[in-house]
Amino acid sequence: MTEFDPELIEGARKTFAGPVTFLKSAPALNFLPDAIVPEVAFAGRSNVGKSSLLNALTNRNGLARTSNTPGRTQELNFFDIGDPVKFRLVDMPGYGFAKAPKDVVKKWRFLVNDYLRGRDVLKRVLVLIDSRHGIKDVDREILDMLDAAAVSYRIVMTKGDKIKPAELADVTERTIAEARKRPAAHPDILATSSEKNDGIAELRAAVIEAVSV
Repeated sequence: MTEFDPELIEGARKTFAGPVTFLKSAPALNFLPDAIVPEVAFAGRSNVGKSSLLNALTNRNGLARTSNTPGRTQELNFFDIGDPVKFRLVDMPGYGFAKAPKDVVKKWRFLVNDYLRGRDVLKRVLVLIDSRHGIKDVDREILDMLDAAAVSYRIVMTKGDKIKPAELADVTERTIAEARKRPAAHPDILATSSEKNDGIAELRAAVIEAVSV
C-alpha cells in the first residue's frame, strides 16, 4: 500500500465529507460539461465493482448506480466535488462486456478515446482491476489506449477482501511489475475493498494528489 502523508489523508477525508453531487451524463462529446475544474476518471471492466468503489469513496450509498447487469452504463457520468466545485469525478462506461452489440462497443471506444485525448482538465485515470483475476487482456487494451493517449493513470485493485491475503499480495506484486513497464502508468498501485473499506482513505488521498498537480 502506498504511504500518504497523514495531513493529506485527513484533508481528503474532509473534502469527500463535503458536498458531492451528480452533475450530468454525457453520451457524446458535445454533452460534456465545461472544462473548468480538474477531473479524475474511473475506468474498469464491467462488474469490477466501479460503482461500489465510487460509493465507498464518497461515503454515499446511492451516488453511483450499481447493477447486476454488466455494461449498463454507456455514458460518461460527472460528479461535482465541493461547493464551490473543487474537481469532478468521471465514471466511465465499463468495458469488456461480452453481451453488448458491436455497435455499442464501437460507440464506447470512440467516446472514451475522444474524451481521453481531448480533455485538457483530465488529470488522471484510475483503472480498476479485479484482485481475483489481475490484469486481463481486455484490461491491457485500455492500458494501451491510455499509454497511446499519454494520459496519466494509476491502477487500483478492487475486491481485495474476496481473496486470501497471500493471494492478494501475489497479484499486487505482479500488477506493480506490469505497471512499471508502462510509460503513462503511476509506478505504485492501490489495493481496496469497498465492503471492508480497506484502502478507501488512501484512494481519496490519491484523488486529491492527482488534482493538486
